[in-house]
Amino acid sequence: MTIAVIDYGMGNLRSVLQALRKVAPEKETHITSDPAAVAAAERVVFPGQGAMPDCMAELERRQLKPAVLQAAATKPFLGICIGLQMLFEESEEGNAKGLGVFAGQTRRFPAPLLDARQEKLKVPHMGWNQVWQQGPHPLWAGIEDGARFYFVHSYCVFPGDAALTTGRCEYGLPFTCAVGRANIFAVQFHPEKSARDGLRLLKNFLSWQP
Repeated sequence: MTIAVIDYGMGNLRSVLQALRKVAPEKETHITSDPAAVAAAERVVFPGQGAMPDCMAELERRQLKPAVLQAAATKPFLGICIGLQMLFEESEEGNAKGLGVFAGQTRRFPAPLLDARQEKLKVPHMGWNQVWQQGPHPLWAGIEDGARFYFVHSYCVFPGDAALTTGRCEYGLPFTCAVGRANIFAVQFHPEKSARDGLRLLKNFLSWQP
């Protein structure tokens, strides 16, 4: 099995690569910015950090957009952080257009953002938080409902179709932190930084047969 981690110049990809190699050392996993390598891979991981307009611009500049769209349509595909947000139609961040794989928007956390005691919460949302599974999915196998994952983000997705949501979190307001449909699963949190449960999710992705 070959696994491509897409490199479009945004984010630290080494931690993703190391986590994948830890859970599946026998598989061929590589970071690539070559559209042909993405097309040839059996599974694709689409991570990213940074600003949405810059991410979309780099995808275009490196001529990776068609390869990403083709992978999202045809093979097991895992989006992480910005790799989740870019799957939607548009983002408030710079009024950027996304890939449009799913209907919906990415919006910034409102200001002020308050907790249950009406105390101000910091943005970005950074640190460990519970994820509540919205029904069964093969990528949740062996992960308890309410398990904690590591987040770093200021924006969150609002799917046009509520059935897309496979995981929810709460930080001042409830928000979608995982989506899934057919061969695509994407998360706002960082499984590669989320200890045992994050590694289990990655391992589940590598054995998933959508």
